[in-house]
Amino acid sequence: MKWSLQQLSVAKRKPFTFEEEIDVSSLKELNQDIRSVSPFHVKGEVNYTGSMITFQLKIKGELILPCVRTLADVKFPIDLQVVEHFHPTNDYVTADVDQDEIHFFEGETIDLIPVIKERILLEIPIQVYAEIEAERLAPPAGKDWGIVTEEEHNNRVDPRLADLAKFFEKE
Repeated sequence: MKWSLQQLSVAKRKPFTFEEEIDVSSLKELNQDIRSVSPFHVKGEVNYTGSMITFQLKIKGELILPCVRTLADVKFPIDLQVVEHFHPTNDYVTADVDQDEIHFFEGETIDLIPVIKERILLEIPIQVYAEIEAERLAPPAGKDWGIVTEEEHNNRVDPRLADLAKFFEKE
């Protein structure tokens, strides 16, 4: 997903389209929670206006993340539609695009892989939960802990106050 400006100059006359499967398995090194990365399908269109190069991308793939309760594998599909703007560092920006939304580049090539990786990483939620069937794999109790319903929690008597409960019993 690396193009030279000469290859992209075709987009000055008509939109330049592309479609590729890319391997972004190196995302596992950037985020330790990612267990597996499927190949991502990237479809895009390039428009070249003045010195601004605009990529309209559709990014689709799947990550395997751990469930926060059970640590079971959870398939997390990603389906993004993004617009990325690129501009040479040494040229004056004349477009009506916020400077924070522009990727400035030096040289004669544009590489989309780092931008795609960044967009995928931004989509990963803080917590992922498995389906209900996978939750049954979690142990119901452990040393000094257990899973209780809210009703059980409300009906339970604090052992520190157990003697106080006997005070109100009539003999």
